[in-house]
Amino acid sequence: MLELKEVHTYYGNIHALKGVSLKVDTGEIVTLIGSNGAGKSTTLRTIQGINRPRSGTILLEGTALETLPPHEIARRGVAQSPEGRLIFPRMTVLENLEMGAYARKDKTGIKADLDRVLTLFPRLKERINQQGGTLSGGEQQMLAMARALMARPRILLLDEPSMGLSPILVELIFDTIVAINKEGTTILLVEQNALMALSIANRGYVIQTGEIILSDSASNLKNNEMVRKSYLGIE
Repeated sequence: MLELKEVHTYYGNIHALKGVSLKVDTGEIVTLIGSNGAGKSTTLRTIQGINRPRSGTILLEGTALETLPPHEIARRGVAQSPEGRLIFPRMTVLENLEMGAYARKDKTGIKADLDRVLTLFPRLKERINQQGGTLSGGEQQMLAMARALMARPRILLLDEPSMGLSPILVELIFDTIVAINKEGTTILLVEQNALMALSIANRGYVIQTGEIILSDSASNLKNNEMVRKSYLGIE
């Protein structure tokens, strides 16, 4: 579905991604874990075209994305729920969801997907006419994910979906991620809560200072001594 080959991304003279290579197969949940500043969000922003790689290849089902603008990448089937949610605070829940489908013309499909995301996130249905900025942090995270799903993506990029949420809401968000995946959406998950991420993922990559230093099945990574000490807080 998605493959990065030797991707190098810079912020000015800062070499943020140093030859990142990874792949996500159709139907998988793949997680990218690492400490703050390791390059996790930059990887997602580079896939989405927000940051343009200086070199390397990004392929979606064999089609190169690295030279395309973000809106064209979105049209090809890549949607992101960004770090910090970044919903439209003065728009209603419904208007935020409609923005997720801005590139689509299939009105019947949009209506079906609206029904689908409101079934996945019943709390949003209760607040459909409420301004996004008045929602709780957990509700805003649900809205950001639901807005991304309204694009009917082939692959969903999730950037820190549990950030700032209570343990109960974290469980709910991760249960929903699994449900989204079971409905057929492929997912690349960036997450500070490595234990939760590895508990739902098929495979994982560990990124450190812009380089992939480890990749394996999620179960093997959970049992890896370095991962346990550095990212899971288990001695």
